Amino acid sequence: MSFKIQPASPAQPNRCQLFGPGSRPAIFEKMAASEADVINLDLEDSVSPADKSEARANVIKAVNEIDWGSKTLSVRINGLDTEFWYRDVVDLLEQTNDRLDQIMIPKVGNAGDIYAVDALVSAIELGKQAEKAINFEVIIETAAGLAHVEEIAAASPRMNAMSLGAADYAASMGMQTTGIGGTQENYYMLTPDGQKHWSDPWHAPIVAIVAACRTHGLLPVDGPFGDFSDDAGYTAQARRSATLGMVGKWAIHPKQIALANEVFTPSAAQITEAREILAAMEQAKAEGQGATVYKGRLVDIASIKQAEVIVRQAELIK
Repeated sequence: MSFKIQPASPAQPNRCQLFGPGSRPAIFEKMAASEADVINLDLEDSVSPADKSEARANVIKAVNEIDWGSKTLSVRINGLDTEFWYRDVVDLLEQTNDRLDQIMIPKVGNAGDIYAVDALVSAIELGKQAEKAINFEVIIETAAGLAHVEEIAAASPRMNAMSLGAADYAASMGMQTTGIGGTQENYYMLTPDGQKHWSDPWHAPIVAIVAACRTHGLLPVDGPFGDFSDDAGYTAQARRSATLGMVGKWAIHPKQIALANEVFTPSAAQITEAREILAAMEQAKAEGQGATVYKGRLVDIASIKQAEVIVRQAELIK
């Protein structure tokens, strides 16, 4: 173990991030009333260039006037390679109250991208004497973003979360797919008897994002699953992501909220087992032992850390 202890991730529920286009203000109230932990009002991909200004005005009005409850409220700005992003930041921060929690920055390629947005945000906050600092969530969706994932995670104290954007990532990597997340038909191995076995083409970026986030105390989040008619496919990918350490997943349709919440909420059985492991280890320590047996398997200090993750998740959600 390094003498430098990795920081804890932010203490906030992040099981589901619900997205809605800024050009569709009619759905904002429904989003606020949903069971999603995080609301992402979008100014980027889901808004056409002709509608950018109107969408920005819609979002500013919604931030100020809608009751978002205890949800984390985030806005995805336009990419730094466009003429829209700086106006997104300036208008959002200058024209809203202190309800906005987070800015989502798309297609981040290096730490310099974070520095650019951070400098602008910091100047605005200083000018308006803001009482609350805006957090950043970034989307890793390019080859450069993956190559520089750790420097991005460490780029600013504002960094709060990091997501995988599967569609743009696939395009940037030159992957032969038009699917957004999930199993890809041609990404398979053959078993000795000639049967196809489908692997996970998103495994590498997910592991890289989780490692960078855990190293620097951020929340790792799985991105969109494009086929919202495929509940089983969404759930399967969410379970893989949760197993690898991600804390939540995007919902691009309201029906995906319940699926994400179910996967990323520890079950009663998992919580009970985790508490029993912690109790068993406490008993072992009292007896001067560094390990013990629980339900026929060895548990030790590492088991405590695993159990604590589950208990902490359950307490946050509660």
